Amino acid sequence: MEYSEKELAMRNRKKEIIQATLELAAKNGMGTVSMQQIADKLGITKASLYNHFSSRDEIVDAMYEFLRKTSKENANIGEIDYDQLTADRTLNTILTDAVNSYKSIVTDPQMFQFYSIIMSERAINSAAAEIMVRETRTMINATKTLFYALQVKRIADFGNVDAAAFSFAMAIHAILEYAFDMERAGLKADWGMMQGYINEFSRIYQAG
Repeated sequence: MEYSEKELAMRNRKKEIIQATLELAAKNGMGTVSMQQIADKLGITKASLYNHFSSRDEIVDAMYEFLRKTSKENANIGEIDYDQLTADRTLNTILTDAVNSYKSIVTDPQMFQFYSIIMSERAINSAAAEIMVRETRTMINATKTLFYALQVKRIADFGNVDAAAFSFAMAIHAILEYAFDMERAGLKADWGMMQGYINEFSRIYQAG
């Protein structure tokens, strides 16, 4: 898709605003960042900033979409070909690859920085909580799509696909948060617990 010079300038300015907001939030927390601070950091007027975003929460929302897309591109993750993903592979291998792909998205440096800020503020900031809900729902829905493909191809026998997908997604989500908390606490995260969970889950649901 080609953009005019004006459109490119607008897109680049929005990226600059997102980056400036992330840098400010990383220092003092998202809740302390004001539109005036963002404008000052960029060397523009607040009125000019409002030409691009109507509020700080709108910037945060755009930041989430932008960083998630960028992290997927950095990890070289595109549209999933479920035929290729599941061809001649065990349930364990498929789930391990899927989880590692997701892990590569959320541990991308800027995405990880963003999530760290959001997770620390979700109890007091409704916009932060809404982003975490959206991310969790995205993960659950992606897992359901994968699990239905695995069930159809008789690689797995889940019984209740929706329930299995929900429990798997939430478990992986919890393990990731636990590992991130350990690292933030200065402890060494035990990523082996993730594989241990996948191994046990696969043993239970691998089709006979």
